[in-house]
Amino acid sequence: MSLFSPRRYQAPFKPYRRDEDTFFMRVFTLGEQTIKSALFSCRMCGNCILQETAFICPMTCPKGLRNGLCGGATPDKCEVDPTRPCTWYLIYERAERMGRTEKLLEINAPLDGNRVGHETWIDMIQTWRERDQGPRPRDFLFNRKKFDQEWDSFFYDLRQPEWWQGDSQYHAPAYDEPISILEANLRTGDFVTTGEIAPPLSASGDVILKKVNWLKGYVSAANFTDNASASARMSSIASSKICLDAGMEPIMQLQARDRTRVVIESDVMGAAGLGIRNVLCLSGDHHRFGPTPMTKPDQFDMDAVQVLWMLRRMRDEGIYIDGRSIKHRPQLFLGAAGSPFGAPPRFEAIRAEKKINAGAQFIQTQPIFDYDGFLEWLEALDKRNLLDKVYILAGMIPLKSARAAHFMAADVPGVVVPDEVIQRMDAAGDKEAEQEVGVQIALEMIDKLKNTNGINGIHLMAVHWEAIIPRLVEESGLPRPRITELPETAAAA
Repeated sequence: MSLFSPRRYQAPFKPYRRDEDTFFMRVFTLGEQTIKSALFSCRMCGNCILQETAFICPMTCPKGLRNGLCGGATPDKCEVDPTRPCTWYLIYERAERMGRTEKLLEINAPLDGNRVGHETWIDMIQTWRERDQGPRPRDFLFNRKKFDQEWDSFFYDLRQPEWWQGDSQYHAPAYDEPISILEANLRTGDFVTTGEIAPPLSASGDVILKKVNWLKGYVSAANFTDNASASARMSSIASSKICLDAGMEPIMQLQARDRTRVVIESDVMGAAGLGIRNVLCLSGDHHRFGPTPMTKPDQFDMDAVQVLWMLRRMRDEGIYIDGRSIKHRPQLFLGAAGSPFGAPPRFEAIRAEKKINAGAQFIQTQPIFDYDGFLEWLEALDKRNLLDKVYILAGMIPLKSARAAHFMAADVPGVVVPDEVIQRMDAAGDKEAEQEVGVQIALEMIDKLKNTNGINGIHLMAVHWEAIIPRLVEESGLPRPRITELPETAAAA
């Protein structure tokens, strides 16, 4: 166990090449690793961000997340390894005690494979000596304000490589006209409905076509999950293309798990070339939630915040992460997931702000069964002045059975199902009665949500029960999509 951080989950990084290392450099690196391991469980990532994370190393997170907690985090334990605490909970709590929570807003870069496993102290000293501006030791004694400013500037330059340039500021979209039908409907101010379709386990698109026809005319767009729960299905990009060709706009979910930054860029450029405009960016469920045999677990090259930052720059600045220019930029309306019941609202609001600053234009939340708890999350976002910067689509799952209600309450991270809801489902009776009670619970919640300030729409996730969505839309009085196609100029952009 280290002095300041949780124990390391994975082994330290090793350099990919050692042919340029001298004997002295290898000895020095070993000494640095020994000291930093004892203090911080250091993995030698090559880009230390301890100053931004309350001096707790985020690389002790089993997922290696560098920009905040995941949707399955709890105060008691890590979702990947229940025997250890959540690294990011410890970071948030210590940052709060130190008065440094605003430091957590900076968009931290993914790792550079050329730097992992190497020393950082010599690089830090060389960078400091080459700078014309401090920090200078004498200012520590005689001009502390100047010293602190130059200290922060120095370490910002050190941890933010030129190819990334992350910051803590909000970056508004660099375009005026709506890119997608979903964005156009949200801009009208109408209460917008989206749905979700699970891609099939087979290679046939017939199931998608059937479900698209159920939802067409009732929702503005339909999500297609991306190997949710680390379980393989038809890809989200293929499912989205089938949906698009069938006459309804898709929302392609894109999870970072299993993908390198190169594959993420490639998949998004391919999707944009196929006419897919809406992309929901996710970190992804850990492999331990999938079927056996489990995939090699260390496969999180990026997190959702980093994906948003990278895709926004591809769209608005016309550059790949490596600096190459893009002649025809992808047209993207970028979304993110929200977890109102994952961590305390004040922590979840920081996480949401990072996603919004990075590029998220709409947020689809986890399913809501606890209305009062959801309002606490909304209030936390409002305190950070976020509701005017993003469209919020509140998640809703119509419960199909009492068994589903118990499963959601006990086994789905980031979801809270009140006892009252479970009791109503248990008392329903037979299968048909349970479904009817589930529909009534959903209709009651939809009525509350559509009259809630700060909410722009609802996201209906009828898991393998998509046929119920038209009934929910009709009986709840949700408005149908006003805009069903974009002007030719926008479509051709």
